[in-house]
Amino acid sequence: MPRLTLPEAETLACDALLRAGANPRMAALTATALVAAESEGQSGHGLSRVPQYAAFLRNGRAEGSAEPAIANQRGGAVLIDARHGLAYPALALAVEEAASRAATHGIAFAGIANSHHAGAMGLPVAALARRGLVALAFTNSPAAMPVPGGKRALMGTNPVAAAFPRRGADPLVIDMALSEVARGKIMVAAKEGRPIPEGWALDADGNPTTDAKAALSGAMLAMGGAKGALLAMVVELLCCALTGAAFGFEADSFFEEQGNRPRLGQAILAVDPGALAGADAFATRLEAFVAAMGADPGVRLPGSRRRGLAARAAADGIEVPESLLKALMA
Repeated sequence: MPRLTLPEAETLACDALLRAGANPRMAALTATALVAAESEGQSGHGLSRVPQYAAFLRNGRAEGSAEPAIANQRGGAVLIDARHGLAYPALALAVEEAASRAATHGIAFAGIANSHHAGAMGLPVAALARRGLVALAFTNSPAAMPVPGGKRALMGTNPVAAAFPRRGADPLVIDMALSEVARGKIMVAAKEGRPIPEGWALDADGNPTTDAKAALSGAMLAMGGAKGALLAMVVELLCCALTGAAFGFEADSFFEEQGNRPRLGQAILAVDPGALAGADAFATRLEAFVAAMGADPGVRLPGSRRRGLAARAAADGIEVPESLLKALMA
C-alpha cells in the first residue's frame, strides 16, 4: 500500500480541493484537518472525504468561494455564518473567537450556521485545550436517527467532543458520535452480506432489523436507547435552534453527491478555568482524577490511542489505499 508523509498528504488533498473550486484558505484548512484525522486513525473523517468534498464543490452543495463572517455578537457569544462553504474555515474562526472571548469574559459560546460536514470534532476542542481552556463542541448532521419512540430519521448522529487541558501533558480529549455504532460499520456489513446485531438500526418501515442493507435505507439507533436519543436532541437544538441552522431532517445525505446545501450548525463552548476555581486548582483536581483512573489496571485515558497513532504517523507517514490515491491524483 502506498505511504505518504503528512506534508505530502496535505499537499495532495489541498491541490485536489483547489482544483474542485475551493479557495486557498478553505482548501488548506480542510486538508490540514483531514490529514490530522487520518493520522489519528479516524479514516472516516480523513482523506476519504476529499473526493466527496470535491464532488460537493463541483455540484454546488458547497460554496468554494465562501469566507466565513461574524453575523452577530454580544459579549462572550458570537454567531458565525459559514456561508455554505466547507466547515473548516468557520471552525477555525470559531476557535479564535471562542479563545479571545473566553479570555475576556471567562466563558464563550461560538455558534456556526450555514455550515457543512465538520469532521473530527476532537480537533477544535483540542486546539482550545492547548490554550488552557476547557472546551466542548457539538455538530448536527443529516438525519440518521429517530427521536425517542419515533420510526423515521429526524436527527443526525450528532457528535459531541470535549477537551480538558492538563499540566505538562497532552489534553484529555473525548470525541464520540451518539449513534449505537458508526454507519460505516453497517455499510461494511452490507457489502459483505453479514447481519448486524439487533439494536443497531431500524428498517425503512421503522422495525428493528439485523439486515444491514435494510438498515441503510432505514434509521440508526442512538447509543443507550432513549437517553442517547435525547442527548442527540440536545445537540440538534444547541446547534440549530440557537444559530438558525438547518435541522438534520432538512439536510440531504452526505452519501449522495447531488442534493441541497446542508446548512448545518456547530457550537463551541470554551471556559477559562481561571474564572472559576482557578487554573492551578483545576489542574490539581483533574490530575487527581487521572491518577485515580490509572490506579485501575486496564484503564486507558480517552484519546491516548489517537495520540499514539498520530505520533507514529508523524514519524512514518500514513498508508493510503491505491484506489483512494488514484482518486486523489485524479
